[in-house]
Amino acid sequence: MSKLAYACAGLFWCGLLAVANAQAYTPGQHVEKDFRSFAKPLLATYCGDCHGEKDPEANEGNFSLHDLDAVDGINAQAWNSVWAQVTLKQMPPKDMPQLEVVERLQLSDWIVQELSRALKDKGGFQAHLDPGKGNFVDHDLLFGPLPDDIQLQPTSSPARIWRVTPQEHITRLNELINSEPAFDPSKPGLRAHGDAVPTNHGGELKLYFGVDRIIKWQGGTVAYATAVKSVPAVLSSSRDHGLKNYPHFHTVNSAEATQIINIAEDVIRYMAYGPLSIAEPYQITDDPNSIRDKMQGDLRGLPTSIVYNTKIVRPLTPVYDLMKEEGADEEKVRAAVDYLFEALTFRPPAPQESDAYVTIVQQSIGKLGKEEGAILGLSSIFLDRDALFRTELAANGKTDSDGRVMLQDWELGLAVNHAFRYIPPDEALREAIIEGRMRTKADVKREVERMLADDSIRKPRILQFFRDYFDYDLGGYICKDTKALADTGVGGGQGYYFSMFDATASTDRLVELILAEDKDVLKQLLTTDKVVATRSDSIVFGERRSQKETAKSIAEARQRHDAELEAWQKENPGKKPPKSLANKGKNINHKVDEAKLSGDKIYARVGRRSFGAGSMKPDRVLATVPEGQRLGILTHPTWLVSHSDAMDNHAIRRGRWVYERLLGGGIPDVPITVDAMLPDEPHHTLRERMRVTRESYCWTCHQKMDPLGLPFEMYNHAGLFRKTELEKPVDTSGEIIDSGDPELDGEVANAIELIQKIAESERAEQVFVRHAFRFWIGRNETLNDRPVLQDAYRAYKESGGSMKAMLTSLLTSDAFLYRSHSGLDASHGN
Repeated sequence: MSKLAYACAGLFWCGLLAVANAQAYTPGQHVEKDFRSFAKPLLATYCGDCHGEKDPEANEGNFSLHDLDAVDGINAQAWNSVWAQVTLKQMPPKDMPQLEVVERLQLSDWIVQELSRALKDKGGFQAHLDPGKGNFVDHDLLFGPLPDDIQLQPTSSPARIWRVTPQEHITRLNELINSEPAFDPSKPGLRAHGDAVPTNHGGELKLYFGVDRIIKWQGGTVAYATAVKSVPAVLSSSRDHGLKNYPHFHTVNSAEATQIINIAEDVIRYMAYGPLSIAEPYQITDDPNSIRDKMQGDLRGLPTSIVYNTKIVRPLTPVYDLMKEEGADEEKVRAAVDYLFEALTFRPPAPQESDAYVTIVQQSIGKLGKEEGAILGLSSIFLDRDALFRTELAANGKTDSDGRVMLQDWELGLAVNHAFRYIPPDEALREAIIEGRMRTKADVKREVERMLADDSIRKPRILQFFRDYFDYDLGGYICKDTKALADTGVGGGQGYYFSMFDATASTDRLVELILAEDKDVLKQLLTTDKVVATRSDSIVFGERRSQKETAKSIAEARQRHDAELEAWQKENPGKKPPKSLANKGKNINHKVDEAKLSGDKIYARVGRRSFGAGSMKPDRVLATVPEGQRLGILTHPTWLVSHSDAMDNHAIRRGRWVYERLLGGGIPDVPITVDAMLPDEPHHTLRERMRVTRESYCWTCHQKMDPLGLPFEMYNHAGLFRKTELEKPVDTSGEIIDSGDPELDGEVANAIELIQKIAESERAEQVFVRHAFRFWIGRNETLNDRPVLQDAYRAYKESGGSMKAMLTSLLTSDAFLYRSHSGLDASHGN
């Protein structure tokens, strides 16, 4: 026994006696214990043998508890590591005596409590609130038996305000100036009203003015896109991977507020004047030839290179009515104020809110004149709290015996609307809110089931969940090394990145097709043999040839060309062969055995905005992937590239994704003392270079990730199937280790076998439900959410894997309906 363990032996026995006489414990409650009598003896007894020596190098993992004292701002990082190890049951090791369940829960809650206290004035402690730490809650306690000495309390979520996401915000602005086409049930893949604003050719999220009226321009696509008046998404989103929309992630800073005001002016002017606010009058005509004299010279990329037709397609609103006349009577000002307020906040203003903004507009007009004053005054509404945040404060409801308050009326109605849409509530939901029919669980169930059953109601938030969950939409943002990309077998240049954004739209459509069937949704997504593909996808879904196979393909093509040329010359003696024959075969990609993708034509919403008056055509097909090479979304180029880097695959990232998103495992943060880099050895395979992660200091965590990611080495970092790497046979073997389900653990031959095995497991379905909980409830689950998660999983299972059934369960749960205002409990989400 270490010196630390001996020193604390007496304290430990006192601690044991206290635990033995303790009453039932409620997870997340305030732990009325201190370091000396509670935490120190526990750590000494269970961790002292491995971490009790003073010299760090004499301890396991070079981590010493010898001088660790009560939690403070200086030792917070060390305590954060202890919290992760204890909570994930990595400390003590499995072959050592273990803490009792309640001991472990109390110690974990105590550390979070003390870290929150110690760091309150230093930025706070929020690691436990991050969705990446959601799996730190014991999966077996959530879905398995619960010890008798754990007593749950009725769950709720903290009272909170959510800043809207960049997509939500820019969609609200888009509704003010663009009339989106109505939904066509015969073409469900086409973009329609209610869809999210698409990104542009470079993957940027922007709002474009007047594109539905443009009939001619000078220059190519890039010059055209540069010339169109646009504004970018202002609100930031710092997270690249995983769930993003948690209330505590984002706020609105002063720089963003300034940008929003500037954008508001552009939007209001366009609402009032249309293209006249961004173009010269001569640019608005139905006959471009009539202004030919004004379109001379190189105008590429300039606003004057564009011709707009004379149609009025933008919504004509009370803002237009106010600005088209000289006067500014109160009735028209109020109509414009009330319209803008509801368009931006999704609810009508209260009388005092309407009066306040009318006063602002009138005072502004009095100082600046009608036009400038009205625009500036109305712009203030764009900074209203409810235009940038969605409140769930439950300030006016009745508190129940457990200290919870149920959301009601507009807060509850907008919470339901937010679960599905980026645009305002439809008329049925709006009426239900106004008429006082959004105050009970039955009310919510009625509206949720109605909206889920109505396919004409676009529900892009459901698709966004799958984007966040799978992370398949990041491929266009992975900046590839030019040479490394060429070596994969795909073409380089900007065309590659455009194709990745298009591929995201294809995967979106595949997800929607599986959601429309609504059976075994997760399993189908993991194991479908279908793919939505463009004509150029035959390359990325193809097989990368070896050098020997490439040389053979080149030789065979040359032989065919020589034979055809010889035959033509025999038939046409003395004549010069046509260029088509002379150049035949030069554009063949010999590095790739292209996939044969064919099937029914299918529409898919574009991954970038289609400029101009052109229409989207079904340029994609619903095809079957090559048998034995692909299976489900995790083998599609969108997912594979999204989980790669500039030069190569990223087996660690892929393995971590599988471990966390499918198996529900948790990985502690990388210690700051670790240089998490693989050796730069271009003549060694990735598996060979990853030998460094097998060092004892790293392998504890990497053994759970690496064997899950290495089976995906059957694909290169552009997503092509391959059998060789550096002219060596690819080793695709892997293993599921410590999954939490002994039936899952074991070796796998490749990624397809890995996916098939996990797709059949109940654990993966339960973990899927946990991630859906986080997305729609907006926080990490706790043990007090156990009934909610079990109900949602039961609904999913008994309905045959229905997403609609699971969502109905989650959106009618106490976690969604109730709010609490308690201090520490609110931070835990209880």
